[in-house]
Amino acid sequence: MSDVVIGLVGCGRWGKLVLRDLIACGARVHVACRNPAHRGIAEETGAASIVDHWQDLPEVDGYVVVTPTKTHSEIVLALMPFGKPIFVEKPMTADVAGARKIREADTGKVFVMDKWRYHSGVEAMRAEIAAGTIGTLLGLRFQRWSSGHSYADVSPFWILAPHDLSIADHILGTVPPLDSAEAIVAAQPDLGCTAVLKTEGGPTVTLDIGVCSAEHLRRVTAIGEQGILELRGGYDTSLFVRRNPVAAPGGDVETIAFADTMPLLTEIQGFVDHIKGGPPPLAGAEKGCIIVERLAEIDAMVG
Repeated sequence: MSDVVIGLVGCGRWGKLVLRDLIACGARVHVACRNPAHRGIAEETGAASIVDHWQDLPEVDGYVVVTPTKTHSEIVLALMPFGKPIFVEKPMTADVAGARKIREADTGKVFVMDKWRYHSGVEAMRAEIAAGTIGTLLGLRFQRWSSGHSYADVSPFWILAPHDLSIADHILGTVPPLDSAEAIVAAQPDLGCTAVLKTEGGPTVTLDIGVCSAEHLRRVTAIGEQGILELRGGYDTSLFVRRNPVAAPGGDVETIAFADTMPLLTEIQGFVDHIKGGPPPLAGAEKGCIIVERLAEIDAMVG
């Protein structure tokens, strides 16, 4: 098959990285964006052509949508009738109604760019849990804190929380129902929140997310009856493991190395390979919709 031809809708702060990796994966990329600075980035990075609107894109084999979150619904729904694979940046939409419309209309062509599903550390953790090395899984704890945020169209919660919900789904195979949620600062709920999701008899999922931290924190902890697993950062190359009964004091901490790969490049390569006839990306419209539903439920409870 000749080079895969991609229509990239958006080429801003994140889109320029997507463009870089699409080209690295051998794709020929036509970009749709209107911002003069973003058009300059697209040209410098190697776009095959640059147009103002997605409607002006030439014939392509698939689309990648990396625009502000509130525009996802409109763009994806408009692209779906072309019948080409669509890879949309997380979250799939900024509203439940739009997510459900996409899910109902999808014929297996819409996929969500949940890059943490492709993180080697998350996959290593999933494999350890599946192998039973820490016993029965009791809970997953996510800590995701940043120093401020720069997203104008949605609250930072809608940017940060999809990562952890997608990791939970990748490990558990589902996103549990919401049990409780509370703002860190009641008067300013956008600063952060905690949320608990659980199914009776199943592992508890705890989110601790916010933007008023002095440090950049990304931590995933899996708590089992016979030990814990920790991924302490997005750029780490090892899991930290303590294998004695979880409530017992002490115990040696060991490490499990995993591949030093970039999850964005991995998911982009997977999408390009899918267009060539390979397996589909890890999250389709159904999973994307469930995550949007949980986001909306937490947002409503936090207020």
